[in-house]
Amino acid sequence: MREDQTGPGFKEFVILMALITSLVAMTIDSMLPALSLIAQDLGAKDNEQQFVISAFLLAFGLAQMVFGPLSDAMGRRPVIFLGISIYIIGSVFCVYSVDFQDMLVGRALQGIGVAGPRVATMALVRDKYQGDDMARVMSLIMMVFILVPVLAPAIGQGIMYIADWRAIFSALILMGLVGFVWLALRQPETLAVERRRPFSVRLIGSAVVEILRTRASIGYIIMSGLIFSAFVGYLSSSQQIFQDIYGLGELFPLYFGVLALALGFASYSNSRLVVRFGMRRLCRAALIAASCLSVGFISLAYAMDGLPSLALFMAYMLPAFFCFGVLFGNFVALAMEPLGHIAGVGASAVGSISSLISVPLGATIGQQFDGTILPLVWGFTVFSVAAFCLMQWVEHKAVRPG
Repeated sequence: MREDQTGPGFKEFVILMALITSLVAMTIDSMLPALSLIAQDLGAKDNEQQFVISAFLLAFGLAQMVFGPLSDAMGRRPVIFLGISIYIIGSVFCVYSVDFQDMLVGRALQGIGVAGPRVATMALVRDKYQGDDMARVMSLIMMVFILVPVLAPAIGQGIMYIADWRAIFSALILMGLVGFVWLALRQPETLAVERRRPFSVRLIGSAVVEILRTRASIGYIIMSGLIFSAFVGYLSSSQQIFQDIYGLGELFPLYFGVLALALGFASYSNSRLVVRFGMRRLCRAALIAASCLSVGFISLAYAMDGLPSLALFMAYMLPAFFCFGVLFGNFVALAMEPLGHIAGVGASAVGSISSLISVPLGATIGQQFDGTILPLVWGFTVFSVAAFCLMQWVEHKAVRPG
């Protein structure tokens, strides 16, 4: 295996990294239009089809804890290859699933597998580029990462025009294979042997203990988990809300994409505003706005028996998603701020702990779906207010240690 800085040119490298990174969003969002058909064909009951989303997210979050340190020990390419291989096996499980349990096993394997490429590609970019060049590459990759959730449901819907829902998973297998082969042929290893660090369970454990003992880190991780819980609740129930409540049918991907654009616009705006106002001020403002907006809207929704018009629902969701888009990146950055000396394993631990909070809570929101939008808006309201109160406590304690 070559370990030099040769390989694809700048444009090819960015496209390759964006392709591999976008496996996460494609795997979550492309089958959203098919959830009701999956449930019908595989015998899922009530709101159980939502577990297709939460099983993937939980496995994806927890597996990052292992793949981050593993990429520092084995190198970037082996971890990406291992992850994509597990991902493809999981996708095959989904294609040939005969009952809902098979589907959930496949989705968990997909989540475990795709965590490897997601973590290792970011490390690979850090290996290959520094300073302004790295910022440029990451910005371009993030543009693709933002666009994929906008397009993925429409791609899934388009596949179902010519085939059944299983073909969506076949398309994901093909996408994984393209990334695997392309990387194997064109991208050399970027982590030299002398820079590798042995895989250590003790190191992971000590990082988790340090995070739990660092008030700011664990505080912002919990805040991130709370806000992402509301988002997981949305992902889990979005198909039922848009198609069952509002009867959008094949227009569902359009409305889902519009809300995804709100997140992307928030990320872009945050990159410009954070230099001027700082992460903490932006987070506090976004939490106040999301909390006030949610409290007001849930009162309105109750007055309409939990079934406001689609226009009113979108008028609430768009600014709420903008607030969430500001919070996602800043909360992670604030959690990582005291962890610079263990940045690699710390980032993996932060992602995993946040997932342990967000996925069960988000799945609980989704499971409360009752044919109205009230459970979702309650989730947005409770978790926004709770995160704001927690931020007040963390920042107060940071000034006056207790």
